[in-house]
Amino acid sequence: MEQTLRLVFRNAEGRSVTISVNDPKDPLDSMEVNDVMDQIINTGIFDSSGGSITGKVRAEVVSREVNTILEF
Repeated sequence: MEQTLRLVFRNAEGRSVTISVNDPKDPLDSMEVNDVMDQIINTGIFDSSGGSITGKVRAEVVSREVNTILEF
């Protein structure tokens, strides 16, 4: 099953900004994810079209399962 960690932030204009990480380690530690999100905000390493990232909204793991029924 494919998994993606999605870190959702708010930017200076109040819009959502999502950073996706493919195949995150398992299990994820919520405190570690929170700390990483804080580091992203505090270092200003990422920017968006709506300005700098100013706050956290949520972190979520999205799982996707693909079942091939026919392949050529």
